[in-house]
Amino acid sequence: MRPTDFIARKRDGFTHTDEELKQWFSWIREDQVDPEQISAWLMAAYLNGMTKEELYTMTACMIESGDVLDLSAIKNTVVDKHSTGGVGDTTSLVLGPIVASLGIPMAKMSGRGLGHTGGTLDKLSAIPGLRVDLTEEEFIQQVNEIQIAIAGQTKELVPADGKLYALRDVTATVDSINLIASSIMSKKLAIGSEKIVLDVKVGSGAFMQELDRAKELARTMVGIGNQFGKETVAYITDMNTPLGDYVGNALEVYEAVSILQGKKTGPLFDVSVQLAAEEIRLAGVCEDLEKAREMAVGAINDGSALDSFKEMVRYQQGDVGVIEHPEQLLHYDIMETVKAKESGTITSFDALIAGQAALALDCGRRKKGDNLDLHAGFHRLERIGDTVQEGDVLVEIYTQDKNKAKEAVALLEEAIVINGKKEERQLIYDRITGLEE
Repeated sequence: MRPTDFIARKRDGFTHTDEELKQWFSWIREDQVDPEQISAWLMAAYLNGMTKEELYTMTACMIESGDVLDLSAIKNTVVDKHSTGGVGDTTSLVLGPIVASLGIPMAKMSGRGLGHTGGTLDKLSAIPGLRVDLTEEEFIQQVNEIQIAIAGQTKELVPADGKLYALRDVTATVDSINLIASSIMSKKLAIGSEKIVLDVKVGSGAFMQELDRAKELARTMVGIGNQFGKETVAYITDMNTPLGDYVGNALEVYEAVSILQGKKTGPLFDVSVQLAAEEIRLAGVCEDLEKAREMAVGAINDGSALDSFKEMVRYQQGDVGVIEHPEQLLHYDIMETVKAKESGTITSFDALIAGQAALALDCGRRKKGDNLDLHAGFHRLERIGDTVQEGDVLVEIYTQDKNKAKEAVALLEEAIVINGKKEERQLIYDRITGLEE
């Protein structure tokens, strides 16, 4: 079979055999097909879809295109968590220490952020001295000793995905649910965790803006995880408005620490605790989800979750002092504020526009390689449903750059709507286990 024959089969609506897909990904791995040919196949797969069998074989081929991390040396059940990305979404820094404090290994490999969604590694990089470039041996040893490590990838994992993703971005095939699911799950499976919790965001600031599509993506990813013998559960959570009250790398660490100190609740607390409860259940520590949630809250209340976070920072050579005194993370004075232009009730705070304001402050990257201002960002003082008076401060902006602050003000004024149409939304829309099928 020639590459053109393979492309033509999907173009004409036929189903690929396992052997055909293995040959195709072998060509991709060995650079024996041109980018134009991969692009043609991506469009054919986008238009004609894929069967479950094709999807599972493609995912296996993606995993096999690179290294696979062996976590068998880690004691106890290793649980991983993945979010499809959002604004003010700092759940990993809250739930990771919670589950670790309960003896559940959190061996998490994360990435840098791109666009308006923040990356966990960028947030951790706001902690002075903290290393995220652990070797595989250091990573596994740390998890065995203190139950938690969050670091960058140490091996070349799923290189075929990188080749496909670069072309999906320029061929208008990014939003194919099959391609998204295989991309995410191939990387999760290559990391080697035994159980997986997925947080699939839906709303204006999420990749999936429609609930039906978010559920379809979640079901598809759960199906892949279960097919590969990894019990997988997905939550559909809201991203029409920023999850946390702080947006910006250091500011989000500050909020996560405030939650772990027991000083703060709210939507970020609620989602983090629910995801942690699911990890506790998956790890076999507590079968009842509500009791697992009580255990998660208890780990915050007794200080053990905060201690786990401090231990992780210490092991990764970060400055534990900023965790003990998180106000040290607030490097900049308030440069600008966004004030209410009328009295009434806040009915909307658009997450996508809020993310664009964060980009304007250099909290995120427009393209790979961009430098970040790790201490810039903004603090939302009022949430949806709150009643405000004209002139009340709604948002505080932290930055050193007056022009960027003004740009952020203009965007945030657009993001916040007072006395608009009230829309019924939920923080958590659904839980998908794969048992529904």
